[in-house]
Amino acid sequence: MRDARVTKLITFVEEELSLYRTAKAQAQVEQAQVEQAWAALERAHILSQPQAWLHTRVHWAMLMYGVETRDWPEVAGQVARILVAGIGSILGKAPAGNTGRSNVGIMQVMPVPPAIAAKLDRARNSR
Repeated sequence: MRDARVTKLITFVEEELSLYRTAKAQAQVEQAQVEQAWAALERAHILSQPQAWLHTRVHWAMLMYGVETRDWPEVAGQVARILVAGIGSILGKAPAGNTGRSNVGIMQVMPVPPAIAAKLDRARNSR
């Protein structure tokens, strides 16, 4: 049986991944949607950090979107992050608030947006 906290976290990450997929589909028509897609992936990343496989899965989605958008520096950064994401989560070393993009340091702590912090608290307090 899955822990209620993990189930809630998965739900929140899946919501963001759904927003990502919607924005990605629209990005083929509107360039502004590319940034919306990345923003959803960044939120999913912050939410995913407590769970190793979920954290790695979000980095995989970031890698694939980097390939799709031909953002080669992002792709290179995501390859490195995929290698350490799970370990960082297991060891509790994932930097809070880090967006997971290659334009920020791999261990850079960043402010957690209030809406994301509230979701993390709800997941932590689920029973």
